[in-house]
Amino acid sequence: MKISQITFTRFLAAMAIVVSHFNKDLFLYKIDYISNIFLKANVGVSYFFILSGFIMIVAYHKKDKIEYFDYYRNRFARIYPLYVLGLLLYLVTRYSNFSIYKGFLYLFGLQSWIPGEAMILNFPGWSISVEFLFYLLFPLLYNYFYSKGNKSIWVVTVIIWIMTQVFCSLYVDSSYYKGPHTASHELLYYFPLMHINEFLVGNLAGLFFVKNSGQKNYDVSVVIIFGLILLSLIFLPWFYHNGLMALLFIPLIVLISKNNGILTKVFSLKPLEYLGEASYAVYITHIPVLYILREVVSKYNFSIDIVFGIYIIVVILTSILFYQCIEKPLRDYLKKVNIR
Repeated sequence: MKISQITFTRFLAAMAIVVSHFNKDLFLYKIDYISNIFLKANVGVSYFFILSGFIMIVAYHKKDKIEYFDYYRNRFARIYPLYVLGLLLYLVTRYSNFSIYKGFLYLFGLQSWIPGEAMILNFPGWSISVEFLFYLLFPLLYNYFYSKGNKSIWVVTVIIWIMTQVFCSLYVDSSYYKGPHTASHELLYYFPLMHINEFLVGNLAGLFFVKNSGQKNYDVSVVIIFGLILLSLIFLPWFYHNGLMALLFIPLIVLISKNNGILTKVFSLKPLEYLGEASYAVYITHIPVLYILREVVSKYNFSIDIVFGIYIIVVILTSILFYQCIEKPLRDYLKKVNIR
């Protein structure tokens, strides 16, 4: 089952993260309310995690059992080549940050398990530690719970989600939390176990969707929910990471997937779907591309807003290049390798 219209939303989330990481002197941060959206746009990573859980179910729901080796090989082929490319590009301008220890953590996706080390080297790579955990667990969850219709996983997921939200809300207001750029911050934001609830609720949303996949026009509902997400980011002071936004992200994902209205026709256009396919390249390489671009344009007296325009164009074009020339060929090759 392929859901073309949901693919483009990955690109939108990735680009929101790109803007949030650019520069706080950008004109977007000088506009009331709009600035709040982009200051919190890194919540797009939470959207990725939930969507990942949803897509895993949609992709495998017709199987009686997932073969572990094939699954792990396919997942490795999907994310690892560009992950390494992001590291290599990062080292072009930040090679002094490299050490054997950091390289070891990064190559094995271990950095987010050690608070204080999650943002080393190409820092968007922290999410790979989380994805590795998801991929490790999914065949077990599918083979022993989802494929057997075991309803206990619903109860477990709700409990884990509630516990995560309570802990995060209490921790962020406690004396143990020391603020950004500390180990306590990395424990709260990047530690993989803080995000397992997002993948699980995404799985449950996927189970609901495949059993209720009938389509109708949900254009108005999608616009309303998207508006609620924006309003939440603008006005609500809550700790919105680590799964809380699932309350809005899950209805958005399900309704977009079930929608057959104008939005689906637009989002399913081949160029937009293609941008969605290249969204992982956007996310994992946008920081090293930014650092390299800054080195290139530093000799020119461009305003920050002009640099931003150049950056957006360069990020999209390089991501398409990386997707077409590196991600796809290596993914297809690795999936054919028969190590056994």
